[in-house]
Amino acid sequence: MQIILYLRINSFEKALKTKNIKFKNNSGLTLSAKLELPVTNLPRHFAVFAHCFTCGKNARAATFISRELTQYGFGVLRFDFTGLGMSEGDFGDTSFTSNISDLEAAAEFLTQNYQAPKLLVGHSLGGTAVLHAAKSIESIEAVCSIGAPSEAEHVLKHFEDSREEIERKKVSEVQIGGRPFNIGVQFIHDVESQKTASFLPKLRKALLIMHSPQDEIVSIDNAAEIYVAARHPKSFITLDGANHLLTKKEDASYAAKMIGAWVSRYLPTEVENKEPSEDVTVQLGSDGFTTEISAGDHVFLADEPEDVGGNNMGPTPYQLLNASLGSCTAMTLKMYADRKSWPLEKVTVSLSNSKMHVEDSSNPEGKKSKVEVFKRRIAIEGDLDETQRQRLLEIANKCPVHRTLTESDVKVETELIE
Repeated sequence: MQIILYLRINSFEKALKTKNIKFKNNSGLTLSAKLELPVTNLPRHFAVFAHCFTCGKNARAATFISRELTQYGFGVLRFDFTGLGMSEGDFGDTSFTSNISDLEAAAEFLTQNYQAPKLLVGHSLGGTAVLHAAKSIESIEAVCSIGAPSEAEHVLKHFEDSREEIERKKVSEVQIGGRPFNIGVQFIHDVESQKTASFLPKLRKALLIMHSPQDEIVSIDNAAEIYVAARHPKSFITLDGANHLLTKKEDASYAAKMIGAWVSRYLPTEVENKEPSEDVTVQLGSDGFTTEISAGDHVFLADEPEDVGGNNMGPTPYQLLNASLGSCTAMTLKMYADRKSWPLEKVTVSLSNSKMHVEDSSNPEGKKSKVEVFKRRIAIEGDLDETQRQRLLEIANKCPVHRTLTESDVKVETELIE
């Protein structure tokens, strides 16, 4: 039997799912943004991500969480607030109110060009900002704050020693996180005038509050204050062990997974209007070896370990190959036992090989750049006699993936398409 696999390689422009975006805020300034989209399916919903105070759209938390949410059917817009990153404007002229206005402009951009956003996610002061912005963006149905201050004026602690100088000079340079920023007196007065607790009891949006007990910048007491003030439906998830900036990718990934699971209660995340695609579509971007895989209705990641330059956000290709053999083995045994009415209760298949995918990939022309031996160990549970167990062992070698790997003359037909 001959099995032919078709590998289609898309051009970079067609495969690109992180789009560089520019849009105007309400003051006519151009803001720089990135739009993360699912690999092969049209987004079911859109979301806007607001970064932390003086951070930017490329902060680790903003990047990881936005990309992870695409696996739940979301298109996610993350952008630099006015005067930060690649956005126009002077940070010294901005305020908390201007941040809210920028979020409204981002939502309007999505509404005019894609679809009105349903979800707002904000980190640190961005979390406080999305709570305020949710009041005025009618399409928003769910809001998530991550490590957010209960009141915007909390941010003044970063430069309280410079308060007198700022009041006197109207604008003064301060050090925040080891970097210089111009802070204007209007910023101080603005955050002091914003009272989150005054409107939270009336905010008719599903709310998720995420915070780390070990947050060294914004204490978890702030999360408690937001939770008590807000009306239901409201939820709290602890980010135990994470720091304020979520610099560890596993913390950001966990937060994104929890958001995706939580928001499915309020926004259906099954993807509709699928684009025509092959059974499996794979896309690798510019962030190391992290690769997004779409298989039918399922989206997941493949990657390489950190010690070889990957982000370790998913199994390696060889691990996926082992998983294919193992899952096919277990399913084949189950189907056979069911057909024979044998009392098979559980099958556990453990697989390994001695090859490292990244080493073989770096030398693709080498004759030894392939897996030559799979080690498969099968544990079978159930009231089976020795004859039945031995027969199941024979059937394991007849599973389709096993036969594909060992018996078939497999051909891979490759074409480069525009």
